[in-house]
Amino acid sequence: MRRSLLSAKLFPALLAGVLAAGLSAQAHAEGSIRIAQQFGIGYLILDVVQDQKLIEKYGKQEGLDIKVEWTSLSGSTGMNEALLAGALDVVSAGAPPALVLWDRTRGRQNVKAIASLGSMPNYLLSNNPNVKTLKDFSDKDRIAVPAAGVGFQSRTLQIETARLYGKADYKRFDSISVSLSHPDATAALIAGGSEINAHFSSPPFQYQALENKNIHKVLSSYDIMGGPASFNFLYTTQKFHDDNPKTYRAFYQALVEAAEFIRNNKAKAADTFIRVQKSKLAPEFVRRIVEDPEINFTVSPERSYVYAEKLHELGVLKNRASSWKDYFFEEAYAQPGS
Repeated sequence: MRRSLLSAKLFPALLAGVLAAGLSAQAHAEGSIRIAQQFGIGYLILDVVQDQKLIEKYGKQEGLDIKVEWTSLSGSTGMNEALLAGALDVVSAGAPPALVLWDRTRGRQNVKAIASLGSMPNYLLSNNPNVKTLKDFSDKDRIAVPAAGVGFQSRTLQIETARLYGKADYKRFDSISVSLSHPDATAALIAGGSEINAHFSSPPFQYQALENKNIHKVLSSYDIMGGPASFNFLYTTQKFHDDNPKTYRAFYQALVEAAEFIRNNKAKAADTFIRVQKSKLAPEFVRRIVEDPEINFTVSPERSYVYAEKLHELGVLKNRASSWKDYFFEEAYAQPGS
């Protein structure tokens, strides 16, 4: 289930080391890219890119021998801090955290999305038999999320909370949310007996948890969004985009090819996930997830503008986007989007 985890507690030490080395003062020169991804099958496109060395492949077509560095982080907070500090060139997180960083950096670093990594439902799970709907949660419950209050799951929950209780109370469940990586939260939910009795999860962890008879689904992110919606984005700064056009182009082409590979080779893509993520999950189990009709591995954003509108209505975003193209770099315009 797990790759090497760089936790929120360890991240400041890493960042301090990077700053001390003077690496954050400027973006890497053309021909180098540092990428961070989180945990789960939602990052399968990146697993394929890494496994097949697609960035290197397209780099050669651009006349570059691109050096690619891969890092695993949990949660959007560390991702965003590392990107703004210059410790990473490209990071990945849910659509809401990416939108918040776009909003906060307008006129400065001008962070924008590169591509979606796919649309997939995230399930709010519980092992508390008394919790059947969102309204059944009480102060005694604890909901595990990767980044409490600010991550994909928390922002999605806030949107639904505002619908149920009004905009003024959209943070109602922040007080019972706990920051925990998906692997750790899944283990806690399955084991039971801890304060964690709910988890706003993601694939493959939610499907693994649901194999336990004591765990049930309370809500799906698709219910909140009105249908299939982008789960996570890749994003970077205007400086990296502008200063590294060949590297950026190679990276984007690699993403497009990886998404196409997954669509046409789902069994092989599932095997790639197991190999790259060093997953202990059964191959048949992973293949069922990759073949799930609810899941679409695509670089095109879907319903991302719903997040932009709702988060602006709640005051989370100060700037109002006119369309999805406002918060994506222009290379993505060649693909459909919403």
